[in-house]
Amino acid sequence: MLNKLISKWGHKLKLQAAKALTLSVFLMLPPAVVAENPPVHRYRQANGIIAFSDRAPKNRPYQLLRFDCFACSVQSAVLWHNTPLFLQKYQQEITSAAKQHQLDPALLRAVIHAESAFDAKALSKSGAAGLMQLMPETATDLGVTNVWHQQQNIQGGAAYLSSLLKRYKGNIKLAMAAYNAGPGAVDKHQGIPPYTETQLYVERVVLLWSRYQKAI
Repeated sequence: MLNKLISKWGHKLKLQAAKALTLSVFLMLPPAVVAENPPVHRYRQANGIIAFSDRAPKNRPYQLLRFDCFACSVQSAVLWHNTPLFLQKYQQEITSAAKQHQLDPALLRAVIHAESAFDAKALSKSGAAGLMQLMPETATDLGVTNVWHQQQNIQGGAAYLSSLLKRYKGNIKLAMAAYNAGPGAVDKHQGIPPYTETQLYVERVVLLWSRYQKAI
């Protein structure tokens, strides 16, 4: 089961340039905006037509689309050393999942921050959904029946993260690289893959982890 799950992950780097170009044309956004990987809000208008906007609609449910995870943008303008932390959100769910899967709660919180910025409605163009950005097929394998259910999403992501840490003998950086680029890429390069996005992702998660350890 573990190998099956690991072989199916690695959803962050595929066809990102094509996705960004497609959505930028569809939304008529300038290239400079697309390069920053802004969130896009998808919602249904009163007339039933699906609309997209860079602003959250008022009094309407919406889904937050991203080109990739929150901490994946190469040109991110976020100041990672002092960006506000999420110290209270989903406290019970994170504590429970961390205990069940023998994870540091600070690390689990850092990964959620990096993946979705604690937005339970986050949805990437590749289909990764929820707080820990689970792909539908992987979520099913992990026993997650509803990726939008915060507790299920965190439990599923924690289970997968735990499996990666066991695979890489507790090496946090390799586990984070695999969470982002897929274990296949980590195994192929026998270390963190030479992808700028993945290298930055690992660096940012480790930084967030350190900050959460000190704060909670």
